[in-house]
Amino acid sequence: MHLYLDEIELSQGANAPEFLIKASAHLLNTKEGRNWVPIVVREVAEDRYEVIANSFIYAVAEEAGLERVWCIIADDTENTAVTSRILAGEEVPKINLSKASRDEISAALEYLAAQPGSLLKSIKISVAVNRIDEAPRQYWKTLDPIANLKCGITRGKKVESLKKVFYLTPQEMPATISDPKILETMTTVELKTIAKKRNISGISKMKKSDLVYALSQD
Repeated sequence: MHLYLDEIELSQGANAPEFLIKASAHLLNTKEGRNWVPIVVREVAEDRYEVIANSFIYAVAEEAGLERVWCIIADDTENTAVTSRILAGEEVPKINLSKASRDEISAALEYLAAQPGSLLKSIKISVAVNRIDEAPRQYWKTLDPIANLKCGITRGKKVESLKKVFYLTPQEMPATISDPKILETMTTVELKTIAKKRNISGISKMKKSDLVYALSQD
């Protein structure tokens, strides 16, 4: 639809340098003044709309002083808004690490490592991919267990940076856990709690490696 610009609100500013906005606005003014790439909006009231994607186009049209702009009117669900921003290149898509394939994990880590100032530039992607892929990530509730995999991604800012591309939908942990790979991802406190429930003796003196061994044999 061809909507009046003053009927449209931009709740978040366009994340673009001022030069690009001004130069693009100049192009619109010197050409035919039509935004061939539409703004994606949703209706918030009668004759009132909110930008959900292509905010750069809105900023350019406003700078160019256009009276009306071409828009796609989408539904008002959050899923539509997120999908539209991702397809417009305004938001980074995330993949479910609980179920992600090896290729998806690799692509995500390579993307993060390639970003300016990335904390993951120095890691060996192939090593990290192998260890994450083989880990019992279907049970992880947070990304913190990655720091225990000794793959170059340490606890703190490096693990935190993974949240840009990964999310989790954890399965319920089995009632009886004996798989060392799963046990290794747990904290010492968590391991001792399980060991107490299984009536394993000498828990107070055990280190994490001892607890993992005992629980894997129990």
